[in-house]
Amino acid sequence: MGSRRRRSRRAYGIGVALLLSAALSAGCASDPAEPPPAGGGRPPGDDGGGRRITLTVGVFGTFGLQEAGLYDTYMRLHPDIAVRQTSLTRNDVYYPQLLTHLTAGSGLADVQAVEVGNIAEVLATQADRLVDLGTVPGVDRRAFLPWKWAQGTGRDGRTLALGTDIGPQALCYRKDLFARAGLPRERGAVGRLWAGDWRAYLTAGLRYRERVPDGPAFTDSAAGVMAAVTASAPVRFYDARGGLVVADNPAVREAWDLAAAFARHGLTARLQQFTPGWDQAFANGSFATVACPAWMLGYIQDKAGPAGRGRWDVAAAPRPGSWGGSFLVVPAAGRHRAEAARLAAWLTAPAQQARLFARRGSFPSASAAYPLPAVADARHPYFGDAPVGALFAAAARGVPRAPTGPKDALIAQTLADTGMLQIDQTGRDPDEAWRATMKTLDNALDR
Repeated sequence: MGSRRRRSRRAYGIGVALLLSAALSAGCASDPAEPPPAGGGRPPGDDGGGRRITLTVGVFGTFGLQEAGLYDTYMRLHPDIAVRQTSLTRNDVYYPQLLTHLTAGSGLADVQAVEVGNIAEVLATQADRLVDLGTVPGVDRRAFLPWKWAQGTGRDGRTLALGTDIGPQALCYRKDLFARAGLPRERGAVGRLWAGDWRAYLTAGLRYRERVPDGPAFTDSAAGVMAAVTASAPVRFYDARGGLVVADNPAVREAWDLAAAFARHGLTARLQQFTPGWDQAFANGSFATVACPAWMLGYIQDKAGPAGRGRWDVAAAPRPGSWGGSFLVVPAAGRHRAEAARLAAWLTAPAQQARLFARRGSFPSASAAYPLPAVADARHPYFGDAPVGALFAAAARGVPRAPTGPKDALIAQTLADTGMLQIDQTGRDPDEAWRATMKTLDNALDR
């Protein structure tokens, strides 16, 4: 399997800092340079002027659809359609532009990608500007994971976003470092060390540190632990009615306290995720475990390099959760809404999601893809030939149907960067840091 791009920089939201590469599409128009298909007559997608319709797809990062050859396949199947992609490398640049263009009803691609940390805000503020994709022929809600389908469905019951991929969580670990600490090395036994209980993960870390007092850290960062624990909670930052509950939710405070305990006991490498120092730590073997969504396997392989092959493995996380993933929406302002909706439906169908996983490592949000050989039989040679298809499918099916809210990304980033990073790197008192972080959130969310 190929390397998977990182699409969410922190817990749910901001893209890895790269250089800006393109502008958000102002497409939605037919391209007069495209010839009509052979055979004469007016093709089904003809715009009335005898020209081939061009559909534009706006994405952020290396989204994978183009790289996996899905557009080329669609154009072969639909010779009356041309598909062109525009991309911004950073979601924190892409997303504000998307909101601006949706509000204005112009400057949009025919199909737009939306990251999971932003989907609730899009549905809450832009629902009237999006096409209902749940009624598109061929779209079957039963093919998708129920919690993913729910994330793309508004309060009025219309499904305005179709899931592309998800980030079911596992725990990646260094077999050589576990052996050095006298801990199990086989992935099934490793998973049983902390099965069902994030506190058992802390206990394993304490055993590791006791036996390897001067060796590499047990895990990379306290913020990473907090994000993983929070991702497995049935209620996170918002309740089912859309109310903000981050300050009063015991699950969020449990994740905070547990992550702070990792820092207090010296179990972390005190790193900030998705920074150059964190990247280098993979190559240096600076920690023994890291919470890893499916897409992070390619990231680890890239950063750890050939020296990590056969040393890294992957086991089930204490509790299932999902970190990352995206959707496709179709703006109602587009000229070719019906054609765009059919393209979005095809790109997110189980067969295409399985192909995207096989070629790019993007784990399907369509559970109907899981029995397909490309998923069911998938193994990762870098991680000891781990059965990643079956492992992540089991995690995906167990993800709780947690409500999402319009400021999920902002909240997660603030918890990580304003609060937990200071506890991890400066030893700040966890209660003091909690109060300061809640105050920062109050100010940010009141604006």
